Amino acid sequence: MHQKLKYQGLLLILVLISVPVSAQVSKTDIDKAIDIPSLKHPYLYFSDKEKPELINRIKIDQECNDIFRKLEAQAKMWLAMPVERNIPVQGKNTRAGWSEQDRDGKYSRYYSNNVDNAYYLSFLYQMTGDRKYADKAFDFADAFCDLTTWTQRAHEFPVIYSRIMPWNVPDDQVNFNFDHYNGDAARMMAAVYDWLYPALNQAQRDRIRGALLEKVVTRVRGNYEFHWWATAYRCNWCGVCNSGIGLTGLALLTENPQLTDIVAESYNRINSMFNELGEDGGWQEGGGYWNYGVFTSTFFADALKRMTGAKYNLFENERLKNNPATFPLYISLPGNKSISFEDSGGGSLIGSTYLINKLASETKNREAAWYSSEFFGIRNNIFDIIWPESDIKPAAPINPSKHFRTIDWWVLRSDFKDPAKVLVAGKAGMNNDPHHGHFDIGHFIIYWQNDYFIEDMGNQGGYDEKYFDDARWDYPNASSIGHNVIFVNNEKQIPGKMRKQPWNYEVGGKVLEFKTSVNRDYVLMDPSKAYPGNELKGWRRHIIFEKPEITLILDEIKSAPGAGIEIRFHPGVSFDIKEKYAILDNGKGKMALIPVAVQDFNIIPGKHATQFINATKAFFWIDYFDTELKAKNEKTFVATVILPVESSEEASQIADSRQMKLEKSGNLSVSFKTKGISHSVEFTPSTDGYRLSN
Repeated sequence: MHQKLKYQGLLLILVLISVPVSAQVSKTDIDKAIDIPSLKHPYLYFSDKEKPELINRIKIDQECNDIFRKLEAQAKMWLAMPVERNIPVQGKNTRAGWSEQDRDGKYSRYYSNNVDNAYYLSFLYQMTGDRKYADKAFDFADAFCDLTTWTQRAHEFPVIYSRIMPWNVPDDQVNFNFDHYNGDAARMMAAVYDWLYPALNQAQRDRIRGALLEKVVTRVRGNYEFHWWATAYRCNWCGVCNSGIGLTGLALLTENPQLTDIVAESYNRINSMFNELGEDGGWQEGGGYWNYGVFTSTFFADALKRMTGAKYNLFENERLKNNPATFPLYISLPGNKSISFEDSGGGSLIGSTYLINKLASETKNREAAWYSSEFFGIRNNIFDIIWPESDIKPAAPINPSKHFRTIDWWVLRSDFKDPAKVLVAGKAGMNNDPHHGHFDIGHFIIYWQNDYFIEDMGNQGGYDEKYFDDARWDYPNASSIGHNVIFVNNEKQIPGKMRKQPWNYEVGGKVLEFKTSVNRDYVLMDPSKAYPGNELKGWRRHIIFEKPEITLILDEIKSAPGAGIEIRFHPGVSFDIKEKYAILDNGKGKMALIPVAVQDFNIIPGKHATQFINATKAFFWIDYFDTELKAKNEKTFVATVILPVESSEEASQIADSRQMKLEKSGNLSVSFKTKGISHSVEFTPSTDGYRLSN
């Protein structure tokens, strides 16, 4: 009995000191967890007691020393720079470029330069104690505080009102006085307030505090129900905005201890956003927006963890903790790029050294540490000083291929970093992201030799004033016409959500099967429900990847006999269409794309005429080509072989060897020969369609 009571007592202690991250936190909880009377600035990311450790890191770590010396050199310019007090005119149609103010960028530069300069000079003051940095930082901060709003025009009512609202957000949205720019500004100005506090007089403190109260706190506090991003837990804005608000609350506790209510709100809402990370870490908006939401939320998570003695620790969220960097790692590409599905551009790696190091340290995740050590170069941000390199021992993933089950994205590869190894990636998933989603269900890309041979355009052309309206679905890079999918009698994919219309959560597709091994990967998708179903009656796409370089796609398509079928490909490199195949060439290597069918087909080039509604964007063409054929029966089979070749002659030989056999039993085989080696893939019919059988 005594022993039992002892264990029960231990359990009670553990319960008291460990708060489940899924639990809703109240103002009272935060009040109890933070010893507000003992707070002394700085305290958000480091204290006076911890500062010597940072200063020593600057001395002994060469990269940190370089970051600091660069900052000191830049500060010479900032110290000499006059602070402009005349606020430039902000354009009325900043994503249309129709007026000089829309195009000249003066307002956005004024906005960012003032807050950035105040931020970095404040950090220099903390590391050196030199008042000249504090004085100049306040001058820039004062100018920034003088702005009427920290919200930018692109997200105010006249422009944003007609946009489609994301998941978990009612259509009836009329208030747009707080945006992600405001969230970023709040995050940075909270740090400025925290770092400058010891050097400021009362009036100067009140200047920054007043701006934070006016432009952040009073716009949101008690009014969350009127801000669309507050419950948009699958949208990056939720993290960006709530992090800025929460950090503002934390920074102002010495003067306004009642603001623990917005701290609790930020904890709960960011935690809800983290809960929407996929079971494998996937994020439906894409890599860039995963980064924006997680990156900004990490600042709040770190400050709150520090100030509550880890009692409220968002890094313990199960979805984040289990896969802190799995998504950016697996959608990385050789050449320090990333896959650009949906609206996320793929021009660079996802994340930063300090973010990935922080996530690796907090979650003890060895794959995150490996991503940081293997993919990122020299550290270059002040938070590389504040959040040092992780001491977690890096470990590469066992398998470089991945299926992100919650969002139904997938990546097939044999190596993470070798550009000579082919990478194939694609997606199914539901069409339920009207914020940054595309009509790309069943779509795939092929990447090789640091180039897309079959590409995704991402948000090519950028954003304009109509891109987030229902009109977004007419833009080639968002519409199914601009993706590597199929069309029956020109029928296009449809959204699961239109503005002021009810949701249809059935629109989209699924990955039915995913297999991976050392030599072969296999994906089976059913994108049928991404279409209205009038012309396309069913579509299953099989993708077999024979590592390290051969891709075979089999499309089984249901339609009425006589229907016109188009299988679309967007080459990211130069291409030349022959009678039986196409050659893709980036100057470093060639690939052949070879259709295989039991009936005649043609390879037909086309191009999308593309003009964004933006006076700064020039008209451009987007090339593609289709494999076109007529359906003879209710089910049509078309295979496509894509593989590296030395020449057109080799491609022609492979094309001559191709064969598709449909036996009386219903079994289907696709075969071809390359470099003297015969390849054959067999499929067996089942009740719902064909399955890979060998």
